[in-house]
Amino acid sequence: MNDSHLLSNAVPYNQDGSPEGNNPHYRSLPHNQDAEQGLLGALLVDNRAVERVSEIVQAPHFYVPVHQRIYEAIIKMTERGQEASPVTLKNYFDEDPDLEELGGASYLAELAASVLTVVNVEDYARRLYDLFMRRELISLGEGVVNDSYSHTLDSDAEKIIETAESQLFSLAESGSGSGGFVTLRDSVVIAIEHAEKAFNADDGLTGVTSGLIDVDKKLGGFQKSDLLILAGRPSMGKTALATTWAYNAAKAYAQSGGKEGAVTAFFSLEMSADQLAGRILAIESGVSGDAIRKGTIQQSDFRSFVEASQMMSQVPLYIDDTPALSIGAVRTRARRLKRQHGLGLLVVDYLQLLRGSGSRQSSENRVLEVSEITRGLKAIAKELQIPVIALSQLSRAVEQREDKRPQLSDLRESGSIEQDADVVMFVYREEYYLARTEPEVGTDKHMDWQDKMDRAHNVGECIVAKARHGPIGGVRMHFDSNLTKFSDLEESRLSAEY
Repeated sequence: MNDSHLLSNAVPYNQDGSPEGNNPHYRSLPHNQDAEQGLLGALLVDNRAVERVSEIVQAPHFYVPVHQRIYEAIIKMTERGQEASPVTLKNYFDEDPDLEELGGASYLAELAASVLTVVNVEDYARRLYDLFMRRELISLGEGVVNDSYSHTLDSDAEKIIETAESQLFSLAESGSGSGGFVTLRDSVVIAIEHAEKAFNADDGLTGVTSGLIDVDKKLGGFQKSDLLILAGRPSMGKTALATTWAYNAAKAYAQSGGKEGAVTAFFSLEMSADQLAGRILAIESGVSGDAIRKGTIQQSDFRSFVEASQMMSQVPLYIDDTPALSIGAVRTRARRLKRQHGLGLLVVDYLQLLRGSGSRQSSENRVLEVSEITRGLKAIAKELQIPVIALSQLSRAVEQREDKRPQLSDLRESGSIEQDADVVMFVYREEYYLARTEPEVGTDKHMDWQDKMDRAHNVGECIVAKARHGPIGGVRMHFDSNLTKFSDLEESRLSAEY
């Protein structure tokens, strides 16, 4: 189709998109009017072609404004079950000044008349999408340049990088047409592959290992695209358990050469990176964390430190202790780590310390903010195809009950935590509460209390209260308070689920 005939007022362009003439400093934004005209003409000739292109190209992807409106009108009419042709569209554009400049309604007829075949309509659509993406990249780049020149208190260089990276990934996700239906046949193939992987694995895992046999048996490992919530009251051991899982997964990755475990990111919004490293040093060396902090260690312990540090240096566990991160910043940094190092597991400690995109002005807004955060964490899990473990506080309602075992209704601030999560787990240590209710020594009650304390000593529970893809129930674990470490409890493998 001849541009000079249909677009008589258009500026002439060279093959590379630059205008004809002697001005080497001016470049037109990338576009292809022939492809736009060819696509619109094909749709006007055969409305069924809309089904093949509507998920690839959208109205804003056209460069010429009137082409955007023509495409939008075609889509609307076909969605209503009406025919979109030069005749039926004529009334919509009778008084359109942009179309008047191109010859009025006769321009629609010329678009349709110039079409030889609709076979290549998808090629046109992909070409237009590619050119649109190039224009958006140019705009994004100009925005980065302008923001970099602008010095404000609210926007430092790191913030500009975060914003640019977020925009870049959002652009990559938008409108590519990569989504849509998957046939049952393809889905079954994937399901069989997962089953085969579990069958061939010695431990029967399809997901990322927690390093704890009983937890892995209950969950089958941490599954890709799952959001797992680990909740508990203060001093129950949420951070200790999450740290154990994160370190075990990263350690398994290092020791297996990437065949097991995962590269792990740990967003520690409550504890500093060196405090978290100190806990891991205690776990790996077997030296009490309290002794490490106070310096009451033996000379022989330094050999354990050296061996532990050598192991820790090989473990792909990345810690980010930036306080008050937004969910957008977590998404950006997770994407970056995925791209650079192949992220396979993400842990956030803890959910209530994250910020949403808005401000916290009321309890109602806070509920909405927590909902935004949980949706954002689930989106990260699906987008990056990794399990995301988010720690969460429980409400004080637990303390008001005689039975302190947590329930789903104890999740703080938002029902969306339970709704968005694929798995909800509680960490619970009966010993913590029993130690605070000691009866008078010498009484029958004290003897009963002592029996309970003996059974609960150094025992913690991981209670799976919700599992979208599996059974619920409890797992007993050994808890070493000196090392703040959870490990397998032999007797739990012999006990029935409860």
